[in-house]
Amino acid sequence: MVSDGYVPFVFSSDGNLTSQSFGEVIMATQPSQTPSLRFGQVVIGPPGSGKTIYCRGMQEFLSHLGRKVVVVNMDPANEGLPYPCAVDISELVTLDDVMEGLKLGPNGGLLYCMEYLEANLDWLETKLEEHSDCYFLFDCPGQVELYTHQNSVKNIFAQLAKWNFRLTAVHLVDSHYCADPAKFISVLCTSLSTMLHVELPHVNVLSKMDLIEQYGKLAFNLDFYTDVMDLTYLLDHLAADPFFRKFLKLNEKLAGVIQDYGLVSFVPLNVQDRESMTQVLRTVDKANGYCFGNLEERNLQAMMSAAVGADFQFTAYPLLTAAILIYVFVIKPVYSTCSTYETKPF
Repeated sequence: MVSDGYVPFVFSSDGNLTSQSFGEVIMATQPSQTPSLRFGQVVIGPPGSGKTIYCRGMQEFLSHLGRKVVVVNMDPANEGLPYPCAVDISELVTLDDVMEGLKLGPNGGLLYCMEYLEANLDWLETKLEEHSDCYFLFDCPGQVELYTHQNSVKNIFAQLAKWNFRLTAVHLVDSHYCADPAKFISVLCTSLSTMLHVELPHVNVLSKMDLIEQYGKLAFNLDFYTDVMDLTYLLDHLAADPFFRKFLKLNEKLAGVIQDYGLVSFVPLNVQDRESMTQVLRTVDKANGYCFGNLEERNLQAMMSAAVGADFQFTAYPLLTAAILIYVFVIKPVYSTCSTYETKPF
């Protein structure tokens, strides 16, 4: 046994005896501990696409599943948050203070705020360590240039990965862009550019699907937009417009780039619909490798039971349970995929 104050002797690299404290010897022989894996979503998208509402809805949905979740507000201009916020960048820097102090506009001020956060990542690390056993939702700013040109946000995401975060970028796009072929091509270009720049597993989401009928009848079936099928049909619609006819070659080149990469597709979302939220969540979890626990599976089954109007216990009817789950998660998605190829745009 080693008594208090005992200083052991160890051999140095040149063979000579040196003295070290007992604590130093023990620490030198112990492997360094790496932080446990933490999973989450980085919610991005243009202003008005519904990022904050999505974070509130997903937080409530995950809480019902039994998943411990916290929301991190990364937008220094986001005021009056509708959800409980565990970490708020406004405690570090606010857009109003930057605009007033440095005489910057909204876009320039937001770029400065992100650069300031990048320079003070130790503050963010300390805040996140207080919730090490949680699932994270990062509510990010909406300025597109942050994800297509500027590197501060990209570097912040890279640092989160070094802290053992496994994140998926959830890129929200307002579904009303589907009603305008020119805007939809623009959205596809933005989504592709963001996917290539951010360098995270990526899930593109068409938000506000419950409001899509308000924007008029779509030129094609919804599957055409979610699967990003042959864009030549969109070009034909643009060619019929005298304004866009002179940009036909440019649009052809843009459509060609999008289809050559073949990376962009969308998941439709109605944040008030449980089945829609489940589809998005499963896609996100598959992208970052998150696995459901037993409690979450049971809670999800109970929620789906309520969604189909059934008033029974799943465990009491295993065959019927299996049939319902197979239909919801296997047959219906496969049928939807097959119908994509059978239905031609009109």
